[in-house]
Amino acid sequence: MADKHPQPRKVPVAKVVGKPVPAGLKLGLELGPVLAFFVAYIWLRDRTFMIGGTEYEAFILITAAFVPVMVICSGILWKLSGHLSRMQVVTLVLVVVFGGLTVWLNDDRFFKMKPTIIYALFAGVLGVGLLRGQSWLQYVMDGMMPLQHAGWMLLTKRLAMFFAVLAVANEVIWRTMSTDAWVNFKTFVLPLALFGFFILQSKLFERYSSAPKDET
Repeated sequence: MADKHPQPRKVPVAKVVGKPVPAGLKLGLELGPVLAFFVAYIWLRDRTFMIGGTEYEAFILITAAFVPVMVICSGILWKLSGHLSRMQVVTLVLVVVFGGLTVWLNDDRFFKMKPTIIYALFAGVLGVGLLRGQSWLQYVMDGMMPLQHAGWMLLTKRLAMFFAVLAVANEVIWRTMSTDAWVNFKTFVLPLALFGFFILQSKLFERYSSAPKDET
C-alpha cells in the first residue's frame, strides 16, 4: 500500500565550517593589517632608514612589519573559528613569500606584483576547473553558499574573468604609476571591487539558491 505521507524531499544546504566569529572582529582581523599598512605608509613614506649599513625605504620596512602582523591576525582568526578557507591560506602563503623577497632583496617590486600573482593564479585555477566542467570555486569556498551546480559554474566563470581583470589592473598600476597610487589602489580599490562584485551577484544567488525556502 502506498505511503500517504511521503517524506519531504531533502534540499542541499550550505555547509557550516568552523565556529562563528563576531562579524566586526572577523572584519578587523581580515582588513586590519591592510589598513595598518596604509596608515604606516602615509606616516613614513618620505623617510629612509639605515639598518646594518643598508638603506631601506619606508615601504620596505612597513612590508617587513606587515607580514608578521598578517600571520598573527590569521592565526587569531584560525584560533577563534577553528578554520581558514583555502583561499585565505593561499593568500597568506603568497604574502609571506613575496613580502619576504621584498625585504630580503630590498626591492618593493616583489610585494607590488603579489596581487597580480594572486589574482592570476586564482583566475587560472578556476579556469582549469571550468574546462573540466567543475566549479573549483565551490571547493575553495568549502560550500559556504547554498547554490545549485549551474549557479556555481556561472559564478565561477564570472569570478575567473573578474580576477583576470584585477591582475591586469594591478600590473598596469604598479608599473606605470607612483607607489602612492598603488598603495591607494591596493588598500581601497581592490577590496571595494571585490565587495561590489559579490553585491552585483545578488540576482544569481537568488536564482540558483539551493537553500530551503520558508513556507508560509
